[in-house]
Amino acid sequence: MIKPGQVFDRDFEWRHLTAFVERRSDRPQLAVVSGRRRMGKTFLLEALAREAGGFYFGATEATETESLMLCGSAMSVVGRLLAGAAPLRGRANLELVVRPFDDQMAAGFWGAADPALAVRLHAVVGGTPAYRRFVNDDAPEGLPDFDDWVLRTVPDPGTPLFREARYLLDEETEARDPGLFHSVLSAVAHGRSSRGGIADYIGRKSTDIGHPLTVLEDCGLLRRDPDLFHSGKSHYRIAEPLITFYQVVMRPQWGLLESGRAGLVWSAAKARFASQVMGPHFEELCRQFAVTDRATELWGDLPAEVGSGVLTDHKTRAKLELDVVVLAQADPGERRRVLSIGEAKWGKVMGASDVARLARARDLLAERGYDTTGTKLVCYSGAGFADDLVDPPETPIPVGISDLYS
Repeated sequence: MIKPGQVFDRDFEWRHLTAFVERRSDRPQLAVVSGRRRMGKTFLLEALAREAGGFYFGATEATETESLMLCGSAMSVVGRLLAGAAPLRGRANLELVVRPFDDQMAAGFWGAADPALAVRLHAVVGGTPAYRRFVNDDAPEGLPDFDDWVLRTVPDPGTPLFREARYLLDEETEARDPGLFHSVLSAVAHGRSSRGGIADYIGRKSTDIGHPLTVLEDCGLLRRDPDLFHSGKSHYRIAEPLITFYQVVMRPQWGLLESGRAGLVWSAAKARFASQVMGPHFEELCRQFAVTDRATELWGDLPAEVGSGVLTDHKTRAKLELDVVVLAQADPGERRRVLSIGEAKWGKVMGASDVARLARARDLLAERGYDTTGTKLVCYSGAGFADDLVDPPETPIPVGISDLYS
């Protein structure tokens, strides 16, 4: 079944959906399609129905077998349909989650050919297809147009995107105490990634925030990533870029935005946007890059785990934060191989001092029993690299914005 031209990308999803529809079976079939709101699930299934000739639904007994598709945006609810002792457990022939576009797909979807523009655009609207319709197909014409595009769209009270971050929380969580949920998201957006740090930021006990953390994880707005060097420790990160933008740029000045003073707010928020939105977002894109085919060629092996980790230098007592850590598969009785370690700096030109810090981190990992004989040192920078980056004694792998989109 040929995919209609109006369906952008979604090749993986279309292949599985058409295979389900075209499968001939003497038994009824059930498919479950889920995904957060605005991902285009309904649009995708409507296109499928047109291409397949539609569905027949009847309340009377029939001699023919039917294929039924269930589609919903409430991730936790849809998940429970097939979990544990649920009546539908084990009866689905297809379970498909429609996910946001990745950074490269999103760049193509928005027509952002310039990587410097694409990465900024993705930090604001992420990979949610519906957001282009929310701004009436208004895409920035180039990097010089980015600031004006921001003012025309997200912080403009006349666009649906203006309140979208608030609606997402209400629709996904049905929170009885939305203020607490917003405070938790605000803490994470402002760099408090541990459970204790979040609790301190909002002035609550750690036990008080267990429920909102669980709910936000279940609905896909918050993600918990383990510290690869400390079992039991983890870092919380916001999964939806628009929410980070809202918490950092919009929520602190909501009254001014409602009065139409977006230009003043955006001008004052640019430094925060660079450090608290672009910085963490760039780190996440670098971790995603670390599992691509191109990166795998650089590492020389398939990554088993990619994440971040914190080390303590026992000599200086300083903490070394590694933004991108790539580990190989753990083999019984063997030391865990570290394929690469790297730091990601959005607004900093990286040079020899950054390489020295990575080399020190590699030494600390070797002392802790990791196999670092082939560990690659990687400098990820959104601002470029200094000339001394290639000076002896060691040349790292430089990864810039254009490399993420190549």
